[in-house]
Amino acid sequence: MTQRPALPSPEGPVVRTATAAAATSSPSTVRDWVELTKPEITFLVAISSLAGFVLGSPGPVDWLRLAALVAGVVLSSAGGSTLNHVFERSLDGEMRRTASRPLPSGRIAPAVALRFGVVLVAAGLAVLCPLVNPLTGVLAALTVLVYVFVYTPLKRVTAWNTLVGTIPGALPALGGWTAATGGFGPTGWAVFAVLVCWQVPHFFSLAWMYRQDYARARYAMLPVIAPGGTSTVVHVLVFSVLTAVASLLPWRFGDAGPVYAAGIVPLALTWVPSLTAFARTRSNTDARRVLMATIWYIPAWVVLIVLDRLV
Repeated sequence: MTQRPALPSPEGPVVRTATAAAATSSPSTVRDWVELTKPEITFLVAISSLAGFVLGSPGPVDWLRLAALVAGVVLSSAGGSTLNHVFERSLDGEMRRTASRPLPSGRIAPAVALRFGVVLVAAGLAVLCPLVNPLTGVLAALTVLVYVFVYTPLKRVTAWNTLVGTIPGALPALGGWTAATGGFGPTGWAVFAVLVCWQVPHFFSLAWMYRQDYARARYAMLPVIAPGGTSTVVHVLVFSVLTAVASLLPWRFGDAGPVYAAGIVPLALTWVPSLTAFARTRSNTDARRVLMATIWYIPAWVVLIVLDRLV
């Protein structure tokens, strides 16, 4: 990826500004508050921390510690996602995909959402630090800080923002390992690497599908900077291979057994049809196929880790 040149002109009018939306907004609902927490992302973050914890548990799983870990990670992730909504509300109002979100539509006031996000983050850290361990709490705090104050503003500055954004997306998996072990280790960094590599094909396939929307909001995403698609395809393919390689490391380091080893290769191969099709056509349809393959990968990976541990 290269540093951002001048962005192409947005195509079409701005769909809906926050000001105009507020004039016709309706009262907020429970669904709006849940949407602020980005439940899909929070779910993936929570199960990735579970994966790190299960791999790191040297003996029987400490279920109370695991419950505290998941609760703390969910709360802090939900809070960070809410703060992201707050800081990106004006840009969300310029994209078709996000214009109807609770903040740009005016259904929830930014000041109220800000307080909500801060309370969630504080609650998550209040659970993690005393009930899990301070190191895991520090990683959760670092996740929120990098996500909100580094990755979020970089999205308008450089196409490198996506690689920076993989760090807060992967830290909860490492936090699962530190929750179980109290420190870092090769397999802890391996699960971190899986989440770092996995996010690139996951997000670039999404960014390719919505590249016109990102251009409209003047985001410096790679599919906007390099609209021909070659760079996007190369990054998707390379990091898909790296995801598979990183996924083998827990077995290589001796913290996953034969069930994991037998299942991880077929799981990685499920990406091949969608990847080859996207590389050939660069169509939105095939980009969506890549996206769906990545969405299912992490839950299936976690299930494989748990099954291996049970056996």
